[in-house]
Amino acid sequence: MKYQAMVLAAGQGKRMGAGKNKLFLELNGIPIILHTLHIFLNDSKCSKIILVTHSKEEAAFQKLLSHVAGREKVVFVHGGTERQNSVYNGLQKADNEKIVLVHDGARPFVDQIVIQQLVELANQKGAAVVAVPVKDTIKRVAKQQVVETIERSSLWQVQTPQAFRVSILRDAHEQAAIDQYLGTDDASLVERMMHPVHIIEGSYDNIKLTTSEDLYFAQAIIKKRNYTC
Repeated sequence: MKYQAMVLAAGQGKRMGAGKNKLFLELNGIPIILHTLHIFLNDSKCSKIILVTHSKEEAAFQKLLSHVAGREKVVFVHGGTERQNSVYNGLQKADNEKIVLVHDGARPFVDQIVIQQLVELANQKGAAVVAVPVKDTIKRVAKQQVVETIERSSLWQVQTPQAFRVSILRDAHEQAAIDQYLGTDDASLVERMMHPVHIIEGSYDNIKLTTSEDLYFAQAIIKKRNYTC
């Protein structure tokens, strides 16, 4: 089933401490953003990639893509002041009749099986996210003291992509703007519209590269995936 992908690349990435957009950093000699985009560029079921960038960095991203096969299906959109604003800007380029996947540019390890499961479930139910069960014990803390140990069997760590019918996600964003509500992810905006969000179990490899330490984990994942007996 055809879908469109919105890849968010407008963040500043201050926690990486790279002095530039972390998506230009390289893994195995290739910029992080190209690792991520290749997932969708190489998928014949992805009809369009909406790449959301900072206005001052669009030319740099255009240059990176200048010799990449399939670059003609990439559409550029400028980001907003918050991630939520950036997604809404991207939605203006989304085709209403297709599912849209919203994905962090700094998550280069999602696989095609998960993508297709998300697309199919979102087409059936309207909204679907990829997540993994929480491994660690979770405690609620106030003033550096443990207030509560939370039972973790029902806790999931949500990742991206997050998949939606375009009309559902657009309505959720427009209502959030009216209410001046700022959510932590797109699914939270859909949830507050009382629309069910379904979960597909993903992989712990699907990490978001946020700090410099994450680059070591990324190299380990690349090494594991390239391993052959």
